[in-house]
Amino acid sequence: MNQSVTSTVPASPVGLHRVLEPSGAAVTLPQAARRLDARREIWPSEVRIAIDTLNLDAASYRQLAEKHRGVDGEVDGGAVREEVLAIVAERGKMQNPVTGSGGMLIGTVDEVGPDSPLGLTVGDRVATLVSLSLTPLTITDGLRRWDGRSEQVPAAGHAVLFERSIAAVIPDDLDPRLSLMVMDVCGAPALVSRVVGEYAARRVAGTGASEEPSAPSVLVLGGAGKSGSLSLAAAREAGAGRLVAVVPNDREAQVLRPTGLADEVVIADARSPMGLLAAVQAAGGPCDVTVVCVDVPGCEQPAILATAQEGTIIFFSMATSFAAAALGAEGLAADVRMLVGNGYVPGHAAYAMGLVRRNAAVRALFESRIE
Repeated sequence: MNQSVTSTVPASPVGLHRVLEPSGAAVTLPQAARRLDARREIWPSEVRIAIDTLNLDAASYRQLAEKHRGVDGEVDGGAVREEVLAIVAERGKMQNPVTGSGGMLIGTVDEVGPDSPLGLTVGDRVATLVSLSLTPLTITDGLRRWDGRSEQVPAAGHAVLFERSIAAVIPDDLDPRLSLMVMDVCGAPALVSRVVGEYAARRVAGTGASEEPSAPSVLVLGGAGKSGSLSLAAAREAGAGRLVAVVPNDREAQVLRPTGLADEVVIADARSPMGLLAAVQAAGGPCDVTVVCVDVPGCEQPAILATAQEGTIIFFSMATSFAAAALGAEGLAADVRMLVGNGYVPGHAAYAMGLVRRNAAVRALFESRIE
């Protein structure tokens, strides 16, 4: 049954018509808005998704879990669940007010407006590739199937996509939970592949076109994580030379070393400037390309120190302070290019899923996370 809105307010391709606060002359884009209109009825250019799983981004879930960790060290899952429900009820979207981030979701296309350009069909199983921090969202089951102790959240309700939203149909050959994890971070490997490919294609300046392409060294902070492991695989595939992964403890090192995704796996605190630098130097660094995939603040200056002059740093963590990164590079007289991993590169979902299919080690790491 068609549930289209009959409102005289025209639909905006970027979702301005769903912004409730602020309003009037101060109206802003949905991601920066305080509150969205999450009504079920859609405008002709929108798509409604019946949700079944939310995937909170790592930085957001970490903040919530730490906030509700008891004196015994255990996370109060019930308190986490209640806070997520309160955020969605208040804001009409899942946007952690501390981190500003959200996550993404899996669901089934429930209705497609006649003017939607997204190419989706009712019944398609999809993962949204835009953040929950800008997606109108309503939860109807009280999250009763979620214990509050993981990033993946079984849920019932609906979400709305705009003309400029992105969604990918979930492949039939992979577990939907695996697909959700991969698509949540699919921007990382696609951008890493692009940047490493640019380095690998360079010729040694001034010596003629017959020289062999250079093979850049790549450092990944948080190499055992979802975005980190995919970034390592993407860098290798794109022509990287030496690959160095940084992990915080021996447990993660023991998980990552047997995979062969990195040539060197070092244990270091990514927040410690001199500690990280010493660890990377011992592994042959600094490196040409550094990829920051850790979800804790304070990694900006350590990443700068661990990157070679004229190198590139890609920040994929929502915990990054870009002011700290810019001022830190200036203060350290570091001639480095710094890129914001914005989560979107054309074809990023298909590339990431293909990477998982081609790379057995990455696939095994992701499958080990499925509960």
